[in-house]
Amino acid sequence: MATINASSLRTLGNSDLQLSPIGFGAWAIGGGDWQYAWGPQDDKESIAAIQCALDLGMNWIDTAAVYGLGHSEEVVARAVKGSGHRPYIFTKCSLRWREGRSIYNSLKAPSVAEELEMSLRRLQVETIDLYQIHWPNPEGEIEEGWEALARLREQGKIRWIGVSNFSVEQMKRLQKIAPITSLQPPYSMLRRAIEQQILPFAQENGIGVINYSPMLSGMLTGKMTSERIAAMPADDWRRNNVEFKEPRLSRNLRLVELLREVGHAYGITPGVAAVAWTLHHPAITAAIVGSRSAKQVQELAPALAFRLSEEEFAKINRFLAANVAG
Repeated sequence: MATINASSLRTLGNSDLQLSPIGFGAWAIGGGDWQYAWGPQDDKESIAAIQCALDLGMNWIDTAAVYGLGHSEEVVARAVKGSGHRPYIFTKCSLRWREGRSIYNSLKAPSVAEELEMSLRRLQVETIDLYQIHWPNPEGEIEEGWEALARLREQGKIRWIGVSNFSVEQMKRLQKIAPITSLQPPYSMLRRAIEQQILPFAQENGIGVINYSPMLSGMLTGKMTSERIAAMPADDWRRNNVEFKEPRLSRNLRLVELLREVGHAYGITPGVAAVAWTLHHPAITAAIVGSRSAKQVQELAPALAFRLSEEEFAKINRFLAANVAG
């Protein structure tokens, strides 16, 4: 049973949370039949994947109430209960659903409090290690939602509070109410917008950053092909993602071949190289790595330790500069 070297752990923002460089992302294990699904998923495979991740040294899991409309949190609870490890558990609020499974946004204080209680129940814990506002919607309610999180933290139901998908201006509004421990933005070599303002702001303000989609939802794993994309289930949201369609698809597949070349000398997958590229940025505390099976976890676990050299990092960046998305 592997454990990560303590010197590799990274402190998240102003918290006492010591994170492994990558953590388990539990979006896809929510299963199918909801608006942002990844298609059907076997719970037994999900549980095996989480337990494998914990055995290999990942010490945190990131989920959200909306993933599978509560199902992801329930699966996380079952997996952790059957494991000898006690990871940090992060979840999120603000995306809710009606009886007919349609999703809506709310950051009203009573709604946030109700969401927290339901997440605590599904996760079978008394305290959430990091509770995050999933999206800044409705934007007019972000202060109310943040005030609610700060109060719930004072009650001991949350250890630390953070945000996801927020802009600099939105974070500045919240800072007037309570400190922000962390930000969770999308970040990969194909999604670099946060480098301009958001990452510098996080660094200047001591806000930890855990980035999601470092492999751009599977595009950079090395397993994606035109044929595989065409065969995706009808409820896989990626079918409508611009990076999975031409003209970007061909460019992205060429990028994957470069990552394969970089990783070949170390016996690692393109996905591990893609994750390492995001961890190269000094503002990034840790990266969320989603997996749907123990086999996927084993393939991506080297990202716990692998780091790109400056030369390799520059080589990838030269490709990106010469092949800008159309």
